[in-house]
Amino acid sequence: MLKVSNSVELADWEIEITQIRAQGAGGQNVNKVASAVHLRFDILHSTLPPFYKQRLMALSDQRISKDGIVVIKAQSFRTLELNKEDALERLKELIQEAVKQQKARRPTRPTKSSQRRRVDSKTRKGKTKALRGKVDI
Repeated sequence: MLKVSNSVELADWEIEITQIRAQGAGGQNVNKVASAVHLRFDILHSTLPPFYKQRLMALSDQRISKDGIVVIKAQSFRTLELNKEDALERLKELIQEAVKQQKARRPTRPTKSSQRRRVDSKTRKGKTKALRGKVDI
């Protein structure tokens, strides 16, 4: 069971975890031992609430395919258990970030004094540049 929030949990059958060989350098042991993890989670066929599914599908994350399958590859650690925990934690964070309410942006206007300062600095720069012209002899 993966506990996402107080009311939402994911069963073990919903998350498919397969062992793979880790990529990159690492000596002889990395070539023999399958300690990396591929986690696959199908959003559309899961027991998540519809709100969670909609928010996850709306995300523009490269880990989520068009079919609604989340693929996470974990190979940071040397042991299989730590990589499994890392992959599950990353899935949990992805789901939590998707359902987090974004703060509504209130449009603001610059103050009169800041506008005046901006224009004054522009005119000062313009005067400085005007003095850089060719010198008459």
